[in-house]
Amino acid sequence: MAEEVKRTSKQLLKDIQDGTYARAQEAKANGEPVVWATSICPDELLNAMDLATVYPENQAGVIGARKEAMKFIEQAEGVGYGPDTCSYARVNMGYVDLQQSDSQEIPLPDLIFSSTNICYTVQKWYENLAKKLNIPLILFDMPFNHEYEVTDSATAYIRGQLENAIKQLEEFTGRKMDYDKLAHAMEINNETCEWWKKATDTGMYTPSPLDGFKMFNYMALMVANRSFEDSRDCFRLWYEELEQRHAEGQGPWSSAEEQYRIIWDGIACWPHLSTTYKLLKKYGINMVTSTYPQSWYKVYETNDLDGMARSYTGNYANRNLDFGEDSMEERIRNFNVDGVLFHTNRSCKLMDFRTYEVQRRIMKSTGCPSVVFDGDQTDPRVFSDGQYETRVQALMEMMDKYKEQKRKGDL
Repeated sequence: MAEEVKRTSKQLLKDIQDGTYARAQEAKANGEPVVWATSICPDELLNAMDLATVYPENQAGVIGARKEAMKFIEQAEGVGYGPDTCSYARVNMGYVDLQQSDSQEIPLPDLIFSSTNICYTVQKWYENLAKKLNIPLILFDMPFNHEYEVTDSATAYIRGQLENAIKQLEEFTGRKMDYDKLAHAMEINNETCEWWKKATDTGMYTPSPLDGFKMFNYMALMVANRSFEDSRDCFRLWYEELEQRHAEGQGPWSSAEEQYRIIWDGIACWPHLSTTYKLLKKYGINMVTSTYPQSWYKVYETNDLDGMARSYTGNYANRNLDFGEDSMEERIRNFNVDGVLFHTNRSCKLMDFRTYEVQRRIMKSTGCPSVVFDGDQTDPRVFSDGQYETRVQALMEMMDKYKEQKRKGDL
């Protein structure tokens, strides 16, 4: 009997993603409800209620990466959404009108499930969707953490909203919440997040066995499937593969060596993913870590609604500048980083407003060099190949000096 070929984490990742979209299409075909949800929302509630769920942000990223975004963006702008509106929102609004995509189709929703802990654009974006489609909206109003730690009052405020959301889901489905299933989903969420962290922390090795751009691909499960066992198993397998690469002395690529180690700050430029990746690889620059994919590390202090509430309002994008500075400094130290590449994403106003201050602070505290380039997560018109390469070349020059200073002990 032929030996069974073990699936790789990459294959498992594809199977899980395909299964998520297939389940939603099947639910719609069978007259069952489909939910559209924002990233970093408490989707454990949806899992426990057995609701088929898809994430328009994931779909928009796929559409952007496959260079189909402009037809949806132009449709949305044509009906009045300005070019300064988040391009994920414009792609999604255009998709609702056109309802056809060669890249990735998703069924229209019967319920909107939204959380403002990533930004406040999603509030109006999803309110508009609910109004346009005449469907219910469950919205979590997540307070911004102006203090360094998440306060007890913020935790209590979100816990109340979680309890109310459960009631709304019970009314929507006509079924009671299965709290045993919810507790299990929360436990799996924690396990998934821990394996995600272990896998991405292999970037601390020198050379890193992790090609950091792969985080952007695997991150899809952290957005949409954190509380499912197959996602946990995928990240555990990915971690084992990365540890095996490290044990064999392999770096991030088979055709090039890691010369520089950087942090990528911000969302990927999905329409220009190949360009941004290949240029860095050309110069031996490996993105060993990023603040963006780590936003989905949602581990609860306690496995109850209080722990869930504290975790969901405490993610990176919803924390103050001091927290952002400390997080960046910790990554510079722990991952032995040579530089930081900041993506000023036209769509992501919240993070862009912070970029230059965080850049100034880490330069002062660590001496770590950095550059900023202009781009967008899905609107291809904002990015410039020439500017990007010029900035990367400038960063290389600064990193050479920084590495020499570290070697001499001058820092």
